Amino acid sequence: MPCPADPADARRADTCRADGSLFNLATRRDLLRLGSLTLAASVVPRLPFALGRAAETPEATKATAKSVIFLWMGGGVTHIDSFDPKPSAPAEIRGTLTDIATCLPGVRFCETLPNLAKIADLLAVVRSFSHDSNDHLLSQVYTLSGRKVTQAQLFSEPNIGSIVEYLLGPRGGLPGYIAVPGITRPGPPPYAIFVGGWLGPRYAPFCVGGEPAEPDFTKSSLPEIRTPDHVVDEDLRPKALELLTDPAGRRLMDRSQLRGKLDGLLTAADRAGALEAADSQYQSALNLLLSPKVREAFDLMKEPEAVRVNYGRTKIGARCLLARRLVELGARFVMVDYGYDPQYGNLWDNHRVAVQKQPHICEMVKYSYHLGGTEKAVAALLLDLKERGLLDSTLVVFLTEFGRTPKINKDGGRDHWGAAGSMFFAGGGTRGGQVIGATDKEAAYPTGPGYTPADIAATIYRAIGIDAETRVYDRQNRPAPVLPEGQAIPGVLA
Repeated sequence: MPCPADPADARRADTCRADGSLFNLATRRDLLRLGSLTLAASVVPRLPFALGRAAETPEATKATAKSVIFLWMGGGVTHIDSFDPKPSAPAEIRGTLTDIATCLPGVRFCETLPNLAKIADLLAVVRSFSHDSNDHLLSQVYTLSGRKVTQAQLFSEPNIGSIVEYLLGPRGGLPGYIAVPGITRPGPPPYAIFVGGWLGPRYAPFCVGGEPAEPDFTKSSLPEIRTPDHVVDEDLRPKALELLTDPAGRRLMDRSQLRGKLDGLLTAADRAGALEAADSQYQSALNLLLSPKVREAFDLMKEPEAVRVNYGRTKIGARCLLARRLVELGARFVMVDYGYDPQYGNLWDNHRVAVQKQPHICEMVKYSYHLGGTEKAVAALLLDLKERGLLDSTLVVFLTEFGRTPKINKDGGRDHWGAAGSMFFAGGGTRGGQVIGATDKEAAYPTGPGYTPADIAATIYRAIGIDAETRVYDRQNRPAPVLPEGQAIPGVLA
């Protein structure tokens, strides 16, 4: 599989525009130095850096979606207590929760999903999400990239969003791949797995949260917030913008100020050996600074109070609302990152061992920072997109790395379970109002074909118009397919 190479000696490269024509770009260092960061240099898009080779694309795939919102629930969401309840199973499997009717005849969800149950006609729920790993890291990288990996490949494979940005580029003055907030770090120790892999760090997501203050959440004090209805207002304005303001917070509208500030930051990044990653982040931040319309998209205070309440005054509510605002502005791929959290602990990884200090799994799922608030926010997102005429052009994907064990463990939690889980697609050409696949009476194994992270990735690529057989090139000019295995899940897309 292709791997990163040091591009320091690569001084120039032919790169392809979206229309397939070629032009020559200076290296990023030269680009930033030229004209001392003039306005023209600042708005050059991040285009495929292929060392003389453009992506080789088979016959064009018709897109059903213009944008993707990737709802990433890193940690392992329980499928039995959400989309795949088993009311007839023994108590140690079904727990104390009940199932409820949805708007679809004969389809029932767990009582934890009342809002999504009302709009199940918008969803294509996959109950046979399945693969062969119970390991968080291997499963998360597999799910984020669509590529099955070993421990040695945790950082080598590009995220799905990275491939999308590489091939389709930025849009609307926004980076092509945005993570909201992009601070999840599974561990311990913490692993930063939102990466561009062998495409290079410039194709890592633009994380609006920047670097987490405490990347290893397990080193933080244990969560103190244990109320079921915790309310929080999260500041999601890009931290990178702080680099572009003076101590008093005034805008750097004077070009000489902007030049001096960024030049100093660039020099520091160069010394730290992080030039490639830093320059793309600075360019993205500069574009945000120069566009009032883009800056406003990150200001949730612009939204009516009723809308914010509808999404929920929670972290996941604010993140879903920001995703809608970014897509409305033209963002191509937005990942809503909601997993490990220094405030709430290991959100979805609900073993309920003593150190986690979590309530019983059947109570935990009702909390506003767990499934209770998540399903409220996701339902509000889908309805908001629909009301604004954006759902047909926006593929929404709700995904986690695996399900949880059918049997509740002795501590009152559920453990890792790669063999079965649930996820859903909505919008962007999705055939809503269906359930694809099923699990046995204990929700332990699919009763028919299981669909892997590779199949989910293939479905996303097809929806956004990328052929999985497209050949892309790493920084050593070696070809690789967009997706080495996996097929779009039959029936999901119209």
